Amino acid sequence: MKTAKASIYLDKSRPKANGLCSVKIKVTYNRKRKYFSTGIDLSIDDFDKVFFGKRKTPKQKKIKTKVEFFEKKADDVINTLSVFSFDAFEEKYLDQRNTADNVSFAFDKYISNLKLENRIGTAVSYECAKTSIEKFNKELTFAEVTPTFLKKYEKWMLDQGNSISTVGIYIRSLRAVYNLQSIDKSVYPFGVGNGRYTIPTSKNTKKALTLEEIGRIYNYDAEPNSTKEMAKDYWMFLYLSNGMNVKDFCLLKWENINGNMLTYRRAKTERKKESKLISVALKPESTAIIKKWGQPSINKDAYIFPHLNHKMNAEQKRATYQGLTAIINKYVKQIAKETGIDKNVTTYYARHSFATVLKRSGAKIEMISELLGHSNVGVTESYLDSFEKEQIQKETDALTGFKKTS
Repeated sequence: MKTAKASIYLDKSRPKANGLCSVKIKVTYNRKRKYFSTGIDLSIDDFDKVFFGKRKTPKQKKIKTKVEFFEKKADDVINTLSVFSFDAFEEKYLDQRNTADNVSFAFDKYISNLKLENRIGTAVSYECAKTSIEKFNKELTFAEVTPTFLKKYEKWMLDQGNSISTVGIYIRSLRAVYNLQSIDKSVYPFGVGNGRYTIPTSKNTKKALTLEEIGRIYNYDAEPNSTKEMAKDYWMFLYLSNGMNVKDFCLLKWENINGNMLTYRRAKTERKKESKLISVALKPESTAIIKKWGQPSINKDAYIFPHLNHKMNAEQKRATYQGLTAIINKYVKQIAKETGIDKNVTTYYARHSFATVLKRSGAKIEMISELLGHSNVGVTESYLDSFEKEQIQKETDALTGFKKTS
């Protein structure tokens, strides 16, 4: 019977920017291979000295001992499996973390699970967080994740030119991975007060257009059937469809339409228990966009717009969402500039604008929250822009109405 084999491997095919290569544990079974990071990078010359040199420095000995520990651990896991499979191996090899274990390994396991669930965008976000943390502390253990460490990491991130928003995203990723470990709650570093670390939040930048500005985009005369016209129409469709995002737009199928209503669940929340069915009232303008750019089909499972197909994998779909978002943003920014809108208009503006326009029309926040698919009204409030200064001036003119009677 064929058995799996673990060995130490230097990934020479993908050297990093500094010229070093990742040292990995290679597991081979039935002519298939999977690689597991050790968190150690070496040059080809240093790798030969560490593992084949006769005389080693204390540092080289330490590296060799650490890597061989991972190799032995892989062998031990293989020997415990009555029937080998890479999934079973990975589960045991990367599991059972504690405060002495490497943070990068925990990230690897979580990222692997995200990819198995086809949550590619989230996996990429966690990979970015992991890379940043490794640059700050390559061999970070959970025992070292303290409020002091987190404050130092935040300062380092800001000194590197990152925004507060990025700092918050990366540390929330670290917190999510930390929460999966079996660590004594008494040393929990995140939170408010009692010497804990509070994850920073960026000031909410309002990203809404006025109804008049939206009208400028809608009335813009783009060249018929051009990419610019498509981008304009798509942006308007997103706005009219409860501030829909590009991913959900691409995923729309004919089964989502029933008469003059369109219903769908946000891909972002479909895994959550509170995922809501969002109802969109199709306006004549929305229907016209579907007729112009959609691909008619009697198959209810067919995509409405011609950007996805059922043969695509998760990575290909994500690339499509990103590519289409970039196209829409590029041309809508051009349109905004040409029509005198002094704002960096993107697809995200469609969502904020939808909520803000409804608010200004007198719609209740509870209804707006329902239409956006938010879990609570508090989330909705963060989307809502303040009234324009001009509108405030106009509404408060009544305060000086006494002048007209004098």
